[in-house]
Amino acid sequence: MAEKGTYVLSIAGFDPSGGAGILADIKTFEANRVSGMGAVSALTFQNDIEFDSLKWIEADEILKQVSILKKRFDFKVIKIGLIKDLKTLDAVISNLKHVVSEVEPSQASDLKLVWDPIIKASAGFEFHNNFEKEKLISVLKNCYLVTPNTDEIVFLTGITDPMEAAKELSNYCNVLLKGGHNENEPGVDYLFMKNKIEKISPAEKNIFPKHGSGCILSSAIASNLALGNDLIISCRKAKKYTEQYLSSSKSLLGVHYV
Repeated sequence: MAEKGTYVLSIAGFDPSGGAGILADIKTFEANRVSGMGAVSALTFQNDIEFDSLKWIEADEILKQVSILKKRFDFKVIKIGLIKDLKTLDAVISNLKHVVSEVEPSQASDLKLVWDPIIKASAGFEFHNNFEKEKLISVLKNCYLVTPNTDEIVFLTGITDPMEAAKELSNYCNVLLKGGHNENEPGVDYLFMKNKIEKISPAEKNIFPKHGSGCILSSAIASNLALGNDLIISCRKAKKYTEQYLSSSKSLLGVHYV
């Protein structure tokens, strides 16, 4: 086993522009003072404004990447982004704790999975057409936190009111409803826990849209969880970091500050 440190793993797509996906996740991990590693779930052919195509990585290949990393490194938190479909996601997450328990049984129940459900690229490409409810529930029960925006949560649940949809999903795991697409309360996030709702308002006004901002927020949360912060503090710190990133430039690609 390697020298003990705080390691966070991203399972996500490879975006050559570095604005989203696994490269953005690892930049975010490192800027938030944890060691970032990755397993690729898709190869995308894109830049910050144009999406051409992608090649999916199958569940067994994703798990093979994770398995060899686990021989050397312990992960308390794993963030999952773009993935082929719910069947692949379910296969991956149901095996992740098994992979952990093979190496260190006592850590399997402590592993926190953060899922950022991506249904559409910022350039407009749609990745998924539908989600099966039973498979979705199976996935959620193995997650610690999911981080959909308003469009994504409506798509996932079929419930047109995003707040009601988040409340429904919070029966299975914690839900951070991101406010970037919220027309009524722009930038306001809501954290749904089983018996509590926490409102997280934006602090920074001088911000600009960015390619991959959802990836960065969820990765910043994962980083803070790995550092031992509780969920509410992790979401608030991640919000602050993401706003700093959004205000770093006027272009669609920002700068990660350490």
